Amino acid sequence: MSEIKKYRPNVAAVILSSRYPLVCEFFIARRDDMDNVWQFPQGGIDEGESAKTALFRELKEEIGTNEIEILSKYPEEISYDFPKTIAKKMYPFDGQRQSYFLVKLKDDTKINLDTKHPEFDAYKFVKRKDIFELVTYFKRPAYQKVINYFKKEGYL
Repeated sequence: MSEIKKYRPNVAAVILSSRYPLVCEFFIARRDDMDNVWQFPQGGIDEGESAKTALFRELKEEIGTNEIEILSKYPEEISYDFPKTIAKKMYPFDGQRQSYFLVKLKDDTKINLDTKHPEFDAYKFVKRKDIFELVTYFKRPAYQKVINYFKKEGYL
């Protein structure tokens, strides 16, 4: 009999710079608790909280601002399993079930990683092709699916 996996409800932000649509560059940040692991900002959805509310809260907590414009939302949740090394830290969850939003930073928005509970120690804006050279391997399939969808919909 197979074990039922438990996925943590989560929200993730695919952030475009304020120069979009003239320039299409993506925000990625390096985690401060793992060696050279880059990702999109993301975080858990609290019980009773909507994905949209969690998006604004998590951005404020992780990058010091939620001054964004929502451009689109991926139409379904995407699940992935944690690698064994991470799964121990995330117990009782086996992975995450994520809602992805495509957002644009508003003009003159300032990023501040020195938040109350910092999760990142660096960030940069990169071209679409560079995302997959930098992000951690186990998130690449979900990121590829989401980026392809937003491209097909005409946003990227």
